[in-house]
Amino acid sequence: MKIIHTIIALMFLSFAALQINDPDPLIWILIYLNMALLSVMGFLGKYNKLWIGLTAGLYLIYAMFLIPGTLEWFHSPDRALLFDDLAKMQYPYIEETRECLGLAICLVVLGFQYLLGRRIN
Repeated sequence: MKIIHTIIALMFLSFAALQINDPDPLIWILIYLNMALLSVMGFLGKYNKLWIGLTAGLYLIYAMFLIPGTLEWFHSPDRALLFDDLAKMQYPYIEETRECLGLAICLVVLGFQYLLGRRIN
């Protein structure tokens, strides 16, 4: 499990570093650094279920605000625009979809950590 936690922590640290050029870098750097920190805590065998639960709740609420944009992307004729750098300037729903997917990744990892914390504690 330590290897998995290390890989996840490094993944979220790289996500945080990539947010420097984002339109709203501070919130996303904090989101991903929080995830990296929770992964380091998992590496150490310390699962704070309250912190994991609160984080999951906040991220879920934030994701719910992004769902309309994600649905708009899903119904768009060219879904490949999600991977186009210029498209986020033309279509606001592209950035919202990317953010929603980032939060979905976070929520999957939080669920994984919560289950590990329940098993260990």
